[in-house]
Amino acid sequence: MTSNMDREMILADFQACTGIENIDEAITLLEQNNWDLVAAINGVIPQENGILQSDYGGETISGPAFDPASHPAPAPAPSSSSAFRPVMPSRQIVERQPRMLDFRVEYRDRNVDVVLEDSCTVGEIKQILENELQIPVSKMLLKGWKTGDVEDSTVLKSLHLPKNNSLYVLTPDLPPPSSSSHSGALQESLNQNFMLIITHREVQREYNLNFSGSSTIQEVKRNVYDLTSIPVRHQLWEGWPTSATDDSMCLAESGLSYPCHRLTVGRRSSPAQTQEQSEEQSTDVHMVSDSDGDDFEDASEFGVDDGEVFGMASSALRKSPMMPENAENEGDALLQFTAEFSSRYGDCHPVFFIGSLEAAFQEAFYVKARDRKLLAIYLHHDESVLTNVFCSQMLCAESIVSYLSQNFITWAWDLTKDANRARFLTMCNRHFGSVVAQTIRTQKTDQFPLFLIIMGKRSSNEVLNVIQGNTTVDELMMRLMAAMEIFTAQQQEDIKDEDEREARENVKREQDEAYRLSLEADRAKREAHEREMAEQFRLEQIRKEQEEEREAIRLSLEQALPPEPKEENAEPVSKLRIRTPSGEFLERRFLASNKLQIVFDFVASKGFPWDEFKLLSTFPRRDLFFLPPVLPFFSLLISTCNWNVRSYYLSDEYRLLLNEDGDDRWEN
Repeated sequence: MTSNMDREMILADFQACTGIENIDEAITLLEQNNWDLVAAINGVIPQENGILQSDYGGETISGPAFDPASHPAPAPAPSSSSAFRPVMPSRQIVERQPRMLDFRVEYRDRNVDVVLEDSCTVGEIKQILENELQIPVSKMLLKGWKTGDVEDSTVLKSLHLPKNNSLYVLTPDLPPPSSSSHSGALQESLNQNFMLIITHREVQREYNLNFSGSSTIQEVKRNVYDLTSIPVRHQLWEGWPTSATDDSMCLAESGLSYPCHRLTVGRRSSPAQTQEQSEEQSTDVHMVSDSDGDDFEDASEFGVDDGEVFGMASSALRKSPMMPENAENEGDALLQFTAEFSSRYGDCHPVFFIGSLEAAFQEAFYVKARDRKLLAIYLHHDESVLTNVFCSQMLCAESIVSYLSQNFITWAWDLTKDANRARFLTMCNRHFGSVVAQTIRTQKTDQFPLFLIIMGKRSSNEVLNVIQGNTTVDELMMRLMAAMEIFTAQQQEDIKDEDEREARENVKREQDEAYRLSLEADRAKREAHEREMAEQFRLEQIRKEQEEEREAIRLSLEQALPPEPKEENAEPVSKLRIRTPSGEFLERRFLASNKLQIVFDFVASKGFPWDEFKLLSTFPRRDLFFLPPVLPFFSLLISTCNWNVRSYYLSDEYRLLLNEDGDDRWEN
């Protein structure tokens, strides 16, 4: 077990070899390798070609990868500025030996040991376990990874694992064996949700967090880090059951009370801080700046941010927070932020967008290309010593205010409160990705305030620049102008693409309109043709009905005619010869006693109805229509003074049914 002093030396050597300046990231990598310096360096520095790049003078050292057995870690130097420099054969190129990883996998009452190269994937471990445990890979959940759940295609080398690892297998889809009631209870607990009531000791605040039974203790601690900004290594817990001895253990196995369990978390203090605590309580806050610089720099390694000491004095002078904690409406929170900002720094400040971050995206990015702007996100922190200087001298400078108003949509948020900080990190992770969220999460307090320059790029949002509070007006303006140049170039391309797209859409719209008009014209023609055909059909039906009616009348008249008399008859017989309009002749014999109506019926039975045709005598010319139809045909012969067969003809002037004067009398 390494002491605190040894860990500080290993940390310094690791940062010198890898060039990682972020202390939190370096400590996390060392913890993943159990503070094995050589293993941590091998997991960070690329060695595919057997070449290790050193930070000493830019020199490149060729040789094999480091092996803890063959190259033990050097003894720590007496100074904190010492660096780890391996002793290796000069100019000797040897192929890199594969790094072997040992896994102990627990499943119910069995333990399976698996040894693989770090170039293998998680899926290959599952395939080995499938042969050993007789469990299909699709039914198997491999838990215990310190980085959370991983995919089957994940390469083990990318997880930066130590040499020895402990994992466990869960099979929620498989029924538990009937012989083991404990396994059945465990499977049931894995499907349950635990309510953890976590109290933050320093601020006396409670968080109600829901976790599934399959979540690990490590996942709980990382979520608490997002809420409290206390790194996992600095968290001091109270309330965990005695059986919760490993952070890779799932909550269902840890012995937590169901459904609720209370925990307390605080920041761990170093022994040196404990001894000097009484002295610091009686010392003026401003005396911290006069202390030894090395001691002040080391304070961050023990969980004390540089800005926390300065923030106590500055926060005591402020009457109200910039933004309410746990505000339900982002617009109301930004209204208070704007009002408080004006009361502190005056009315000459950027115009902060009032609304949610999504609404700011809509205003800046989701408009026409010519109207788009950059989005500037100002992240405020009251506990930072740079806040007052940055806001009063840089952010409120007239040149900065004017430039932001013309070219940017400015949105602001206050990260002083833990709840607001966690809320923004959630929004940041959703809109910008985990990389940007991690960058903001790892920023120290004295690096605030931050100014994020965001550019909308098609379907994604790109962070062009992150400006920290330790800057000047000229540098801030130059970085804003540089971001504007990048945005202008992209905007010109977007405008060109948008114009081309609108031109294509206009052509398509005109084609669609012409096609629509053509369809309407075709439909109108079709409807007119259908109406015409319907009218013709109707007229044809009327004509047929009229013809059928006329034919019926003709047949009835033909059947009603008396039989034609023979030439040798006792009664007088007249033979009439009637000429039709077509020049044909109709001949028939009639008795002298027949009525004139019988003649009309005969003519009508031949297709010449009397209401459409006139029956005229040749000489003297007389219209027989005006004679009484009941007049005997013999009287007609007497009136004409001619006993011989007379000739008559038909006229088709059927419209002249009456005399011109309307008199229907007949003349001799």
